[in-house]
Formats: sequence, structure tokens, C-alpha cells
Amino acid sequence: MNPIRQKWLDALGTPSCAMPNSALTWLTGFSHAEFDAELYRQENGAGTHQRVMMVFPKKLTKAAPAVVVPFYFPEAMLGFEPATGEMLPSYEGVEMMLHLVRRGYVAACADAYHLTYIESNKERRDFSRWQDAADALRHDHPHWSGIGKLVQDTTLLLDAVAEDARVDATRIGIAGHSLGGKMAFYTGCLDDRIRVILASDFGIGWEQSNWRDDWYWGKDVEHLIDSGMDHAELLSSAAPKPFCLIAGKYDNETSGEMMRRAKGYAPDDARLKFVNHATGHRPPMWALEEGYDFLDRWLK
Repeated sequence: MNPIRQKWLDALGTPSCAMPNSALTWLTGFSHAEFDAELYRQENGAGTHQRVMMVFPKKLTKAAPAVVVPFYFPEAMLGFEPATGEMLPSYEGVEMMLHLVRRGYVAACADAYHLTYIESNKERRDFSRWQDAADALRHDHPHWSGIGKLVQDTTLLLDAVAEDARVDATRIGIAGHSLGGKMAFYTGCLDDRIRVILASDFGIGWEQSNWRDDWYWGKDVEHLIDSGMDHAELLSSAAPKPFCLIAGKYDNETSGEMMRRAKGYAPDDARLKFVNHATGHRPPMWALEEGYDFLDRWLK
């Protein structure tokens, strides 16, 4: 085991009980003009489960490359509810799963743990669900971080993708925006099945985003800083894996400098790509297209 990777895995922590395997239970399927979708239930803890949605290009004739797309919940990454056709305007422009299936990828997303860890009557978009879930997680698993839980659930999603016969398991990438960018970056750095990482405006520096929130690292960030750990080091543990960072608000030119400090890459290495649209948190389509072109380079 790479010693840097092991250090980060130790910091993420471990749950207090054994976690389930990655088996899926079929829930339903949808046929759309541009793709076919399948919805599954996947156990992700003691008595908990996450919904997994996988979308497939029409008329697949052979195993296709795939991209794991972590986010709040699967429908957001399509931009609409496939069961009803209801549009989800809050996610317009960042519906990565829809963009990627149009490019010929199998793509997959799952619920994040603010929706799965505890039962709640709060609305799906009520942000206080994150604190509720993080508090419960820390109570049940005092030696496990929120970001560790997010990585575990994304790894289970990756298991489902890699085990699907319609996927070429040698060509799997990961992509995410904001929260999804954090999940994509960590899982992509720590799992060798991921060949390429695309992350949009997740705040790669400790001071650039809300890493101190309890559903990520909480107060453990101070220990990481005191230990000299940063995300350039985490990226070093995955080098020379291709990584594209899209900056806009929380990420900026300083983020590009941190990315390029990662060891294991040559100067001006084509495996590192930095796109700074500098127009706010939500990336314009041209910036996303540059990221998708980067995925194509390493997966097609």
C-alpha cells in the first residue's frame, strides 16, 4: 500500500461495524428518447440503503466506458425526474450524467448520505438534513468521518458500475461538481479502478470550501493541517492519474498552483488540466465540455 494513501485512509477513519457488499436490488426502469435508465436499491450500512441510477446509451452493442457521477441524488444529475418528466431547474447546466450519456458513456449516480442515513420528514433540499445525518453518523461511528462515509458510498456505487457486464471495467472515470467534486476527487485518488478524475469547483484548499462542516471533516481539519496534509499530497498518492480541475468560485488560480504541486507529474504534464472560467460556482457549458473532452482522451 502506498504510504501516503494509507495515511489518508487512516484519517478518513472506519465504521464501527462491518459494511455490506455491493449487491443491487432492481427497483424500476425508464426509457427515454436519448437513453435507458435503471434504478436500483443498494445497501450502504446497517439497515440503510442508497438508490443507484445507471443510464445507458441506446442500442449498446459492446461494453462501453463509464463515468461515476456522485452528487446529492441521481435525478439532479439528469436535470429531471425520469418517472414523470418534471424538470429540476435548480440543477440546470450541471446535469453531468445526462451530458455524459449523450457522449456514449454509461453513467451512474447514487443518493448521498444526508438522504439515506436517518429517516426524516424534511424536504429533500432542506440543507439541515446534512447536519442531522452528520450528527447521527458521528454518534454511531465516532472513529469515522463524514467524508469517509461519502467515499464509502461512492465506492459502493463504483462497485455496481464495475460489475455490470455492459461496462468496460478497464475504462471507468469519475466526475462531480461541488459536493460531487469532493466525492469524485477523494474516491478517484483512492481507488485504482478509476482511470481519470474530473472535479468542478469543490474547493481544493482547506480554506477554499466548507471542509470543516461536520458532514465532511469537521474539526479533524485542524489535525490534518497540523500534520502537513493537503490535497496536493492526496493527489500525489494517485499520480500520474489524469486529473482535470474546473475552477470558478471556490477554486481559483491558487487551486491550479496546488494541483501542480502534486508529486509524480512532470512539468506541464498533459495528465493535469486546469480550466478556470471565473464566472461563479456553476460552470458554463464550454468549461464542462473541456472537462468532458479530457475524459474522452483517457477513456476512449
